[in-house]
Amino acid sequence: MYNINLFSPTVLAQSVLATTLVVTSGLSQANLSAQAQMPIMLDQQHSHHNMMDMESVSEPKAVMSADMAMSEHSSSYNQVTHQQGKSDSLQHSDEQMPHEGHDHRKEHGAQVYAVTTLDSQWQLNNDDQAMWKTEFETKIGTDENKVFFKLHADKAESEDLDLEAKLLYSRMISDFWDAQVGVQYRAEKVQLNAQNKDTEENLDAVFGLHGLAPYFFETDAYFYVGADQYAAFSLETERDLLLTQKLILKPYLDLTVIFSDESKYAQKTGLSRATAGLEARYEISKKVMPYLGIAYEYSQGHAENLWQAKAPSDQAWLYGAGIRFKF
Repeated sequence: MYNINLFSPTVLAQSVLATTLVVTSGLSQANLSAQAQMPIMLDQQHSHHNMMDMESVSEPKAVMSADMAMSEHSSSYNQVTHQQGKSDSLQHSDEQMPHEGHDHRKEHGAQVYAVTTLDSQWQLNNDDQAMWKTEFETKIGTDENKVFFKLHADKAESEDLDLEAKLLYSRMISDFWDAQVGVQYRAEKVQLNAQNKDTEENLDAVFGLHGLAPYFFETDAYFYVGADQYAAFSLETERDLLLTQKLILKPYLDLTVIFSDESKYAQKTGLSRATAGLEARYEISKKVMPYLGIAYEYSQGHAENLWQAKAPSDQAWLYGAGIRFKF
């Protein structure tokens, strides 16, 4: 039988108190355990959020890296394409541009052109004797091969016409010089005495150079060989000095040297004729050019023989005006 004292109020109160203490202690321990686990959970949660943030940040970086890779690839492709295009352009330009030592005359010397100059001048010497001088020159051909025709006519007052004509083949031998070969025709009226005149005609072989001498002197130098042991040399040189684009000064020198002459109306050997002058021209255009000139001329005259008397040397100042056409 059970003892009734076990169910007394005192015993019951003690039992309830002990049970309460046990429950309270269990709750406290559970609370402490939960509190101890909270930092770990918070750390895990914070780490999880950090990982998510890192992933969210890394995605644009990955996208940016992909864009950068694509940009680098495009840049590399553009560089390769540019280098390839540059190489093709250089190769194309190398094909078009002439190589070093290439002869440009084969490409640019085949064009045929023609230039004609007509010069008419009236001169007066210090003895008030007038003379007309006319020069006609035409050339046709290419830069490498040309044909020249030159005509020079002098008509002194109360005298007959003196005529000189050249037909020349011109061949380029350098950038500034042409070698020329051809023939010359000379016709000179000779005054035998007060009543009689005669005409001397000659045909000579011509060899010479035509071109630009140093310091921009345009030069014609010719050797002549003809019948009756005729041998001579002539030199014509001039240079343009620009005062303005239209007003131009031109100093010039013309001379003829006779080495040998056994013809009927022979000239004296040595310096036969020399003319040094200065011309001032105004270019209305490149085709019409009036000018004024002054010159000093020396002429040695003719030698004495059976057909003619000795002619003395002559010196004179010449004053002139003329017009030149070029087309």
